[in-house]
Amino acid sequence: MKQLELIIAGFGGQGILSAGRLLAYAGMLEGKNVSWLPSYGPEMRGGTANCSVVISDEPVGSPILDTTNVLVVMNGPSLEKFEKSVVSGGLIISDSSLVEAKPKRTDIEFIGIPATQLASDMGNLTFANIIILGKLLAKTGIVSKESFEAALKKVLSPKKHHMIPDEMKALVMGHDY
Repeated sequence: MKQLELIIAGFGGQGILSAGRLLAYAGMLEGKNVSWLPSYGPEMRGGTANCSVVISDEPVGSPILDTTNVLVVMNGPSLEKFEKSVVSGGLIISDSSLVEAKPKRTDIEFIGIPATQLASDMGNLTFANIIILGKLLAKTGIVSKESFEAALKKVLSPKKHHMIPDEMKALVMGHDY
């Protein structure tokens, strides 16, 4: 059984909830069982935001995660808050452009990727979340790049479909970093 139990966390406005929704939708397109549970503070943009995503070959028992096998963080407070929830042997992927701290634990794998800087270099800061997801797909293989592109076409409004080629470039950039 292959199962990804993931928390994506950062500030509102970084595309945290959208990233989780895209992953869940891509998993659903592949016929997997999925759940997506968003959580955010009342201030939205600039406040805290996180979501739990489960993608599994088996039925999902609950969308609420006490522990996770993968954590994606796009700000320092999220690393502090969720590091302890990662199971031994799990994975933490961090936007090293914004998160200077590294996990204190030695029983997990840690990858820092300068997603915000790479997105800035591409000319669009909103691609940082997609760059991070590219690294996630490279490490876990939980969904294919093709399914992710199909999810973009379904989740994004038609007026934003012109951005999909650049979104896919960002995904590949993160994947290959």
